[in-house]
Amino acid sequence: MTEAASNASTRPPAARTMLRIESTLFLREPVGLVWGLVLPVVAFVVLGCIPALSRPESYLGGASFLGVYQPVLILVSLTLLALSGLPPILGSYRERGVLRRLQTTPMPPARLLGAQLLIHLVVAIATAVVLLGVGAVAFDLALPADLVGWALAYVLTCVAMLSLGVLVAAVSPTAKLATTIGTVLFFPVAFFAGLWLPRPSMPYVLGQISDFTPLGAAVRAMTSASHGVFPPVAALAVLAGYAAVFGFLAVRWFRWQ
Repeated sequence: MTEAASNASTRPPAARTMLRIESTLFLREPVGLVWGLVLPVVAFVVLGCIPALSRPESYLGGASFLGVYQPVLILVSLTLLALSGLPPILGSYRERGVLRRLQTTPMPPARLLGAQLLIHLVVAIATAVVLLGVGAVAFDLALPADLVGWALAYVLTCVAMLSLGVLVAAVSPTAKLATTIGTVLFFPVAFFAGLWLPRPSMPYVLGQISDFTPLGAAVRAMTSASHGVFPPVAALAVLAGYAAVFGFLAVRWFRWQ
């Protein structure tokens, strides 16, 4: 075996190298980590330390305010990562010509996109696990009774929201525009998840609209699974539909320059 062949055999795979580099850059500027992991967990702990928020409430269908907000905070964390974290990074890479230059190297640009998606997905899943764990250990909230149904709903939501984030990046030539579009989208999406007005207390019309939004359908599906009932097919279909549409448009419109 020649020296060149020996070096090639010991060289780490390109995809792993790209993931390591992007992970290092992500941790050097941990804005996404703070917004996507630290703040939701801190907010949940603060809410949990208020005794009144752990009592069952009739206007919430017998659930506590803390129990209702647990899935909401999990999904808001995912949305912050997908709409406020991912698009500006990809927009910055496009603006600085990184994506264009990668096309002239042996490293396919798609690997950079894959690395960014994986990083944001891992942070989102870690946040969900931490919030479920803190809720169970510190505040006596039950873990989802139907864990398979809960995980299915959450995975579909991750695919839908991260695809939406890539779609925002696809139509944004600069990081600033990507940030603006992501911020504008965040508020209505988070509203229908129940961030400011819990879904059980929404007027009938708002509740019906919420069921057909990505996070509204996600909260409906995850809440059902938490109570031991497999998520409604309609809610899963809504999530799968958004994932398919956003994913298709993101692939169709994404440009490397």
